[in-house]
Amino acid sequence: MTPEAVKALLEAGIEGAEVFVEGGGGKFEVRVISPAFAGLMPVRKQQLVYGCINEQIKDGSIHAVTMQTFTPEEWEKARRFGTV
Repeated sequence: MTPEAVKALLEAGIEGAEVFVEGGGGKFEVRVISPAFAGLMPVRKQQLVYGCINEQIKDGSIHAVTMQTFTPEEWEKARRFGTV
């Protein structure tokens, strides 16, 4: 599985998502920024991401994911204060 394929799955599954993916060999780091995350607890945001790639986790093409999830407002704040 390529980073581009992971990105396409996440963008298709999360409305309005801006997605950045690095990695390969089944191990990926993803950053997802979406208004769909507004009002959600961190675990629920992660569940949305996992829901998009669950089939690939089941079939073994993805076996490790590190993720960061942000609303657009959270992303701007994190960038402004240099926490990402």
